[in-house]
Amino acid sequence: MRIFRTLFCGFFVLFTQYGFAQDGDTAGEPDNLLRLKTDSFNYSKESILELWVYQNGYGDSTLSDIYRLRFYQPLSINHWKGMIRIDTAYNSTWGPEAPGQSSGQFSAGNTMLTVWGMPPDFFPKWNLNLGGRIIFPFGNNGQWAIGPQVSASFVPQSSSKSLLSDFSPLVRYMYGFDSKNNSFAVNPSQSPLLRTLQLYPTIGLQLSPSTQIRFWDENGILYNTAGGGWFVPLDAMVTHSLNKHLLFAVGASKQVVETFQAYDWSIYGKISFRF
Repeated sequence: MRIFRTLFCGFFVLFTQYGFAQDGDTAGEPDNLLRLKTDSFNYSKESILELWVYQNGYGDSTLSDIYRLRFYQPLSINHWKGMIRIDTAYNSTWGPEAPGQSSGQFSAGNTMLTVWGMPPDFFPKWNLNLGGRIIFPFGNNGQWAIGPQVSASFVPQSSSKSLLSDFSPLVRYMYGFDSKNNSFAVNPSQSPLLRTLQLYPTIGLQLSPSTQIRFWDENGILYNTAGGGWFVPLDAMVTHSLNKHLLFAVGASKQVVETFQAYDWSIYGKISFRF
């Protein structure tokens, strides 16, 4: 596990280094070694509605189909600016190992609320966003979960000379807890309570003015802090903008290290509308 501790420490050091990096005051002086500048507070000025479709495989011939609706809304409260994101989904699990009552039938999946931004005058030289996520227990999921997160975004100082579109790391820790109305005594088949560190070392590469390939954007690296174990996928998504209002994407994820079980493979796509 030493390699994964090294991975986490390296990710944290890189995250912190760029989080505190400031724009150079001297002309021609780079911000940092990779010549990146902060873009953390460049929030969308438009609402975004996305429809996602996933199919996940779990290595035992069990599959799940997921239809997810995701909505982004910019926030502006006095001097505070940020973003709010709402996810809700319908899920269906099927295959020889799936429970008979769920096979081929869709049920309500998790609904998630995520908010991020930077409070005014709070660490003014800190180029990072603070935020958090709440998971609401709908369908067969019997637990609430909350999690603080820290995120940032950095872009090349000269975008015309760089293949890199952005480097947008995110760290989140999700903590699940029992709901009185759906305890393990009532529903013993529900998933174990979340105790999960989530790392998203998101990297975007610009293939053309309207096309990108993005790594670890939708699916990140997981560490189970309750019982130990890493889940490290190789995740890539190609996005293409048809115009300033419409974008579509297709992606795939395959686990390469699984000492903590999540999924074997995942294929997915989305249609995104800006308005």
